Amino acid sequence: MRSVTVWRTTVLPPYTAQLRVYEPLAAFPEPDRARWQARAAAHGPDAEGPDRPVTAAALAEQRAALAELAALTPRPLPEQEDGRAYLRLLDGVLHVCPWTTRLRAWQALQELQRTLPAHLVDTVLPPALRAAAEAGRAHWQQEHPDARPWIASSRWEVPLHWFLPFGEEDRRHVPAGEYGSSGEDERPEPAALFYLTPMAQARRRVARAYRVLRERTPGGSLADGAEEVGRWLEEFHPRSLVELDYGGLARLLGPRALAEEHSVGELADGLGALRAGDAAAALRAYERLTARWRRVLALRQAS
Repeated sequence: MRSVTVWRTTVLPPYTAQLRVYEPLAAFPEPDRARWQARAAAHGPDAEGPDRPVTAAALAEQRAALAELAALTPRPLPEQEDGRAYLRLLDGVLHVCPWTTRLRAWQALQELQRTLPAHLVDTVLPPALRAAAEAGRAHWQQEHPDARPWIASSRWEVPLHWFLPFGEEDRRHVPAGEYGSSGEDERPEPAALFYLTPMAQARRRVARAYRVLRERTPGGSLADGAEEVGRWLEEFHPRSLVELDYGGLARLLGPRALAEEHSVGELADGLGALRAGDAAAALRAYERLTARWRRVLALRQAS
């Protein structure tokens, strides 16, 4: 297999981070297994080894979404799943993270209705279109009651509980243009910051964090977030990989801030202080992290 290493587009990643699960190919039923195996054989995986990002494939997904919106009849919600996936090859095993674009579009629609005033939602997506989308989702869920996305997305920030499955040793920072081939029509890939860890390790870290948060800060938002991400991870194969990809947030933060970004380690230090009974040190670490990500989140209001 050969690795996909280049991108040929002026599209830049949106300011969105993703939390992904890659299950081993053997965990999937046919014909999905054969299709993804054939794609990897023909085109190579999107990333080979633990140090490579899947930036090129993420940009391909973004291009596909923009093409849908730019059509003569815009389709904000896909009519069917496209069957695409991120493919990672690690230690000779192909791991697959399906895009499930249609399912994630339904979830994005629900989030849109929760976060925007009704008149703005009606402008973006007319009521008739939303009603049709909801009817389609209800019918689809009857046929797929156990469906769940392999990808969670967050715009303009990384939720603090997303850091819990990872350790500093999982950190991979790739400056802009450091990887990828060169050629007449090829452009250097943007900077990447991502964490990649085995599922077993991710579950242990989240469970350990949840125990101390439940004991020392019951009812806190971070404890609730730990429970949420822990339940989600339990849905997948135990030999999966878990990845936190800063995506377009890497460009938003800028080269210096990205190189200095160690929220995973800082949160781990805060939890260690909480576990040791040093509530003041734990609070300082938590306040530093929340203040930093509030500043990043505030950039969405900048013009």
